[in-house]
Amino acid sequence: MKVRANLMNADDMNRALKRISHQILERNQGADHIVLLGIKSRGIPLAELLADHLHTIEGVQVPVGQLDITRFRDDRSRAAGEDTSRIPVDITGKHVILVDDVLYTGRTVRAALDAVSAYGRAASIQLAVLIDRGHRELPIRADYVGKNVPTSKSEFVAVYLESSDGRTGVELLGKECESTQF
Repeated sequence: MKVRANLMNADDMNRALKRISHQILERNQGADHIVLLGIKSRGIPLAELLADHLHTIEGVQVPVGQLDITRFRDDRSRAAGEDTSRIPVDITGKHVILVDDVLYTGRTVRAALDAVSAYGRAASIQLAVLIDRGHRELPIRADYVGKNVPTSKSEFVAVYLESSDGRTGVELLGKECESTQF
């Protein structure tokens, strides 16, 4: 895959996450009843970064959990195995904010909604994504978006995080044609 565009650098990502944090606090009238659930795998470190911003802004430690949606997927084979979700508090009556890196078809979020429902009855479920690239197959919309990036279906959005990749940023990738025919 070839890099077609650098969409965000580390500073851009930090600003987007800070803005999303302010929007979360405004919509939920503070941080007291919020739980962040990072969708495995890239959503987890993003949820932790959001929690850090929320703590800096509001002075409240927001619980952060991990949501494994494997057994709730309808578009991939459901591998029998252990649920690796870690939900740190009872979510009943809480404002659960699902966090993921890229919103594309909506199938991951649909599975996450089912997974959250298996853990309790939240007061609300909201969605925060770093990148919304369009091409929805389901009627799902993010409440908080770092950046909207129109893409073609042949392109791919790669999110890099220092903790796992040794660098931070977002790139638009695509396959280049081997030859041009007229």
